Amino acid sequence: MNQNMAAAMELRCWGGDWGLPSVHSESLVVLAYAKFSGAKLTVSPIDWTWKTLTATVPELICGNSALQEPTQILNFLRKQRFNADYELSARQGADTMAYIALLEEKLRPALLHTFWVDAENYANVTRPWFASRSPFPLNFLVPSSHANTALSRILLTKGEAPLHRISEVEGKIYSDAKECLNLLSYRLGSANYFFGNSPTSLDAFVFGFLAPLYKASLPSSPLQSHLRQLDNITGFCDNILAVYFSSDHPCPPPPVQETMDANLQKLTQLVNKESNLIEKVLLLSFYLLCMVAFGRWMTTFAAALSTNPTDQTPNPVRPVRRTLPLPNALTCQP
Repeated sequence: MNQNMAAAMELRCWGGDWGLPSVHSESLVVLAYAKFSGAKLTVSPIDWTWKTLTATVPELICGNSALQEPTQILNFLRKQRFNADYELSARQGADTMAYIALLEEKLRPALLHTFWVDAENYANVTRPWFASRSPFPLNFLVPSSHANTALSRILLTKGEAPLHRISEVEGKIYSDAKECLNLLSYRLGSANYFFGNSPTSLDAFVFGFLAPLYKASLPSSPLQSHLRQLDNITGFCDNILAVYFSSDHPCPPPPVQETMDANLQKLTQLVNKESNLIEKVLLLSFYLLCMVAFGRWMTTFAAALSTNPTDQTPNPVRPVRRTLPLPNALTCQP
């Protein structure tokens, strides 16, 4: 690998927490593979920027190239001679592809449900974290946008007949995920990595998918409980963190933002802490404004009805007076 011949590479991703360089699984896959292959990446967290809503991460920028999705990024790094799989046999390469497909099919839906659909986890962990890393007013939009995307993806991949609702799908996806974890644990055995003494792309994918589930403080997660019972898998995650990320620390918020000065950043942090209260206040304000507008309209309408009809009707119909004829005896004769 000739690092000097490679163009500068920038990786845009979500930042780190929970002892991880990134809490985002796909971003974590790319970060791990870069460490394994020796690729030097400039990591640019999108936290506290407007990219939290507009960017698709992870995104690798290299010259005029912009790549998204871990598979595309890893293939690009291999072409740049950063290849963590160069010692794999053809059989091991095929096994790698099979296990990655297994992760996507069996494990990802359960991870999406755990972090984005489970009401307790979303309210206490996922939503507050992503809201706190998004500038105002995006902190109200980013978490719900990700949650809707996650729910749609689960139903699209797992909502086949006769399972159409998320409550019907839950049991299936968690059963598949636990089975996937058991297979990974059996395949890893007592080794440090899945193939030989060096980590490969499969290790990067497994680490990226499992490390957030392992490290997050989730109030409700049977899947996390199951994972923590698999000592070799948790040891696998701890080993990668210790060997490849021990000197890394979550990136602090940038001191200067192009779109948000220091005062606005303080306001953002304050709003994020009271986001639930702010949402309720906004809804109440909107309700009051609607009531005021409706009241003014009713007042105007009532005033229009109470106006004198002769002022609004150009040719009013006047009542006709009828004169009754008097009897002859009472009629005055000349």
